[in-house]
Amino acid sequence: MLTVATTGGDLSSGEEAPASPAARLFNVPGLKCYIIAVMGCKTRIDPGVVIEGLKHTLIKHPRFSSILVGEKNNKRRLRWIKTKVKVEDHVIVPDINPEMESPEKFIEDYTSNLTKDPMDFSKPLWELHLLNVKTSDADAVGIFKIHHSVGDGMSLISLLLACTRKTSDPDSLPTVPEQRKQSTNSSWKRFWWVFMAIWSGLVVMVNSVVDILVFAATMSFLKDTKNPLKGDGGDNSVRVFIYRTISLDDIKLVKNFMNVTVNDVILGVTQAGLSKYIYRKYGENKRGDKMTEIPKRMRVRAAVMANIREVPGIQVLANMMAKGSKAIWGNCIGYILIPFTIALQKDPLDYIRTAKSIVDRKKLSCEAILSFQTAKLILKLFGSKVAAGMTKRIVSNTTMTFSNIVGPLEEISFYGHPIAYLAPSVYGHPHALTLHFQSYINKMTFSVAVDPDVIPDPHQLCNDLEEALKIIKIAASEKSLIQPPLCQSVLYY
Repeated sequence: MLTVATTGGDLSSGEEAPASPAARLFNVPGLKCYIIAVMGCKTRIDPGVVIEGLKHTLIKHPRFSSILVGEKNNKRRLRWIKTKVKVEDHVIVPDINPEMESPEKFIEDYTSNLTKDPMDFSKPLWELHLLNVKTSDADAVGIFKIHHSVGDGMSLISLLLACTRKTSDPDSLPTVPEQRKQSTNSSWKRFWWVFMAIWSGLVVMVNSVVDILVFAATMSFLKDTKNPLKGDGGDNSVRVFIYRTISLDDIKLVKNFMNVTVNDVILGVTQAGLSKYIYRKYGENKRGDKMTEIPKRMRVRAAVMANIREVPGIQVLANMMAKGSKAIWGNCIGYILIPFTIALQKDPLDYIRTAKSIVDRKKLSCEAILSFQTAKLILKLFGSKVAAGMTKRIVSNTTMTFSNIVGPLEEISFYGHPIAYLAPSVYGHPHALTLHFQSYINKMTFSVAVDPDVIPDPHQLCNDLEEALKIIKIAASEKSLIQPPLCQSVLYY
């Protein structure tokens, strides 16, 4: 049963807005998704300072100061209603034993336990847990838990960053790198741009048709090969969260030598790490002295949720919270299905080459827009139950969720608390594995959320991903001694 609040809070303002189609889907059983964002801080967290900061920023956003309600005659027709927020009710500061044996394990268990507790729909759907626990990479940890109906991951991360300031300049917002744009100043370049635009349009049309047919087949019958990372599509929402921090400079070294993007390298490293993990699992499943044979042409795909409209910038969101200006908001996301090549490559750089070809192909497709419009149409014609069933089949027939978010270029502070790392993730969907990458200054933090019944050794999976980057970096470094670098060091996505 779908449970929503029908009363609660001060509704005297009367401001309300209908829930987006995606927000409605995120409230259907089996797809009740939540975003978990872990922030490591370099100093102990002062709860009083954070609460005062939230009062002047985050709760001024309409979704963080509204409750989600259903109409009396139709609980599934949801809308947001403005309410009065008591910030203290959303900030949780648990009593912690300072003599604990393993702070890292405590954080891991605490975050996992958050997935077991449903949210109170009589209040705005967010909470912040402040844990003054000293770990190997932070002096304290803040954990945001936000219902996915509040917004998509990219918008929410941008909103959280809009609540931060540069540590070196407390009055300035963080700087986030923008995508590199091509110059078209000369007549020849303009002619070439028009020609390529026409050709690309034809390619996009063909690719889009192919992708939507594959999307429809996946929704109907096309399943990924059973593998050690794939769950059974059940509704179990309990997850274990693990994160690791790697060097962004190592990723850039590979990127520059291969003349690719950061996204290409991350996807290649992921393919290499998953291949290593899966092959090891098949090696462990021995029958007598014979290793169980790994399936040929293994189909392993990631479902990537993509924004189909521009995410509001940090400055826009900061102005909205400070001055009450308007900004586009809401879940407006579609799916992209990314195939992973599971193999043990002789040349580690082949993982990057394969990844680049996949990314370049997906850039020339309207798969995300078409999948969003398809879900929107089904939701309108047949209701949330049918649309949710379609979405669940897409997720259940693929292996994992994958995303990559670009972060600030300099150190930032959360209401005066310098941040050491950011590690966002999501849970509530049927995938047994969710993998997120988040850049921050010269580091990249990747977080895995796993179903422990399917993947009982997430630390080993993280080790394999770290080892994959190391091997690929060594291969690029060795070849760079022979071949000159192909481009200058520029970070773009």
